[in-house]
Amino acid sequence: MPTKAPEITDRKQRADAQRNRERILEIAKKEFTKAGVNASLEEIAKRAGVGPGTLYRHFPTRGDLLVAVYRSEMEKLAAAERRLADTLPPVEALRAWLLLFVDAVETKHIIAPVLNTLVGDPKKVFEAFHGQIHEALRALVKRAIKSGDIRKDLDPIDLLRALLGILR
Repeated sequence: MPTKAPEITDRKQRADAQRNRERILEIAKKEFTKAGVNASLEEIAKRAGVGPGTLYRHFPTRGDLLVAVYRSEMEKLAAAERRLADTLPPVEALRAWLLLFVDAVETKHIIAPVLNTLVGDPKKVFEAFHGQIHEALRALVKRAIKSGDIRKDLDPIDLLRALLGILR
């Protein structure tokens, strides 16, 4: 008698599992930044307060963890636009967001070469957030222009290009 394939469901993670995942990502970013992409996964698990099995359950490979760290950083950067715009004056929100962007670029520079080796072409990973990041920046620049804090002819993408040029 043929067996029916199990249904795949998109269950929401338990709260403790979600906290573990977030803690692992936070510690992994710090460890990858400090020790490079070959940082010990066992040390990451230990510093996150979880066992190696928990780390590997969330991220079966080093590549999975690296991609997740990058995605997490880009999601935080995109989400920061709204939070900063709601809590800071326009030019201060833009400045704070650009500092977060610099941090995200640092993470990308550490991770990108290894992603190329581990997961093939990392462009798909990077491009997934390209639009979100540009929209966040555009919103912050538009707000700062409207307040009169910056010039009306400032192109947000030129601002990013200048910042990236300084970082190199």
